[in-house]
Amino acid sequence: MKKDIHPDYHFIEVKLVDGSTYVTRSTYGAENAKLSLEIDPSVHPAWTGGSAKLMDTGGRVSKFKKKYEGLGF
Repeated sequence: MKKDIHPDYHFIEVKLVDGSTYVTRSTYGAENAKLSLEIDPSVHPAWTGGSAKLMDTGGRVSKFKKKYEGLGF
């Protein structure tokens, strides 16, 4: 590897939403930095199998469905 072109790779502490922590290596911050996550695998629907809800803001979804109702949406 070439010298002085790669970011510093060091240990940081990651805090999950439920309060648990773990230590990993990263280029984030400086040595022993703390990273608090707002979304992690324990709460995100992509990992927990939860369903996403479709928000109808201002009737846009209803308007779209009405416009294209004959196409089988």
